[in-house]
Parts: sequence; C-alpha cells; structure tokens
Amino acid sequence: MGQYQRLLLVADRTLHQTPAMLRAVALAKASGAVLDVRVFTEPAPVVRLWEDKIDEAGYQRYLRHHRRWVADQLEQLSGQGLEVTVEVVFTTHPQLDILRAVADLNPDVLIKDVAMEPLLKRVFITPLDCHLLRECPVPVHLVNEVRYSLPHRIVAAVDPFDPETQISGLNDTIIQTANTLAAQCDAPMHLLYAYDLSPAFNGDAPLVGAGWGMDFVEELRQSLHQAFINLADRYGIPPERRHFVMGLPVPVISEFVEQYVADVVVMGTVHRAGIDRLMGSNTERALYSVPGSILAVGPGVRAEV
Repeated sequence: MGQYQRLLLVADRTLHQTPAMLRAVALAKASGAVLDVRVFTEPAPVVRLWEDKIDEAGYQRYLRHHRRWVADQLEQLSGQGLEVTVEVVFTTHPQLDILRAVADLNPDVLIKDVAMEPLLKRVFITPLDCHLLRECPVPVHLVNEVRYSLPHRIVAAVDPFDPETQISGLNDTIIQTANTLAAQCDAPMHLLYAYDLSPAFNGDAPLVGAGWGMDFVEELRQSLHQAFINLADRYGIPPERRHFVMGLPVPVISEFVEQYVADVVVMGTVHRAGIDRLMGSNTERALYSVPGSILAVGPGVRAEV
C-alpha cells in the first residue's frame, strides 16, 4: 500500500477553519499528497434595491470576500510546504459539482465536515453527506471532531458474516482502506465486529429457552466468531487489536471509540432500496452519534493507492 497522492477537501462555505480542514492538512503533510481545496457555495446574490437597480456594490463585495479567502489559503498552505490548489465553486447543486470535482481530480480521499442536520429534516430530505456516502466513487472521510489533527488510532468496523459484504468484498475494502490510512499516520489499526444475536430470538429461529435453543444461540455465536477470526487471520491482525463485541453496531462502535480514544472508524456503505434506503445505513446513522470521524467506503470503491 502506497502513500496518498491527492486529497480533496470540501471546505466549509463559511470559510472558517474546521476539523476537516485540520485533518486534510495533517494528512497532506504526512503523505506528501497534493491538497485540492474547494468551497461549494451559493452564487453571489443579486439584490434589487428597487425595480430597475441592482446592488452591484454588494455583489462585488461578495466576490472579493471569496477571492481574498482563496489568496489567503494559497499563501498559508503553500507556506506550510504543501502542494495545493484552492478554488471557490459557485453552485446551486453542490452534490453534482462535488461529484464532478471527484471525477475530474480523482482524489484518493474526499474529506468534508459532517453537517449536523436535524432529525426531522433528515426524515424528509436526504442530507448532502448521505448522498455522498451513497454515490461517491472514492472513500469519503466525514469529520465530526478531531482530538488529533493526524489520527492516532484507526478502527475498521466489519461484518464478516453478512452474505452481502462477503459477495461484494466490502470487508476487504474496509480493512485495506483502514490499513492505507493507518500507514499514512503511522497509527495502529484495530478490527471491530459488533455482532447481533437478535435474529436468533425472532419467530423463525428455534425456541430459545429450551435446552437445544440455547445451544443454537451458542453455535451461532461461535460461527460468527470463527468468521471474524478467519478475516483477522487473513490480514495478520494481532489478537490484541481484534474486538468481537455483542450488540447493535452503532452503539457498540460509539462506545468503542470512547473507550479506546479512536480517531477514525472505517465503515462500509451499501446501496439500499425501499424502506431500508429511507431508514439509512449504519454508516449514515453513525455520522450523528459516533464521536470523531467516519471514513466510508462502498463495494466499488478502490481501497489501495
């Protein structure tokens, strides 16, 4: 696995320094990657003072503000020894223009701050971050907070028993992506499997409570554990960095991040339809509840650079 060659930062449109900016700069310094900084913001407003007169002065102030920020960022980041490009993209469709920038620049990772959208709004409107998780062809690093600008501990959250992830090779992509990030940061990578036994207690499973019912649950747990061991063995992950924890994925991941002071959780995304798409994936739910940052990859995302 090699070093990152190119990183794309979607900077905050307020033009303030944010956790994602700190993370992107730290990763670019550590890897020597080119850092492309883009702001996707609304076009300059055209305010009519009265019917036939436009506020030209306000329009020009808006443009000068963004041009000044571009010049300042180029000076500051270049002064830190980075190879950098900085642009402002005026757009009414940021999702489309971000994906267009990804296609044009072909970065190894897209880095962006998490936009904390209210729950009620998320029910009716799919947030930009979720669109990017579902549609971006490269890993998406969504940063919520940073304890350290350069990550000190990486977690790969896998599900080696899910047939969908086995067929798509998603678990391998998650681990390879986590290993690549860990290599840039000289940080340890932990493997986490939050396994859920609740299907064993539904109406289709043998009756738990009878003697052979509890045996079924234990056999299920052992089969899940063996699948996890096989995956960890394939990548040579040492025993002290393997974590097999019972519980629902998002709460388990959140607690693990707090306990181990993990900086980045690498998770997979899958394309869903119908009610599953409406409810969102574990990765989408983790955006708003797991401290630190998420690095999300889909089945078709390249994992190695």
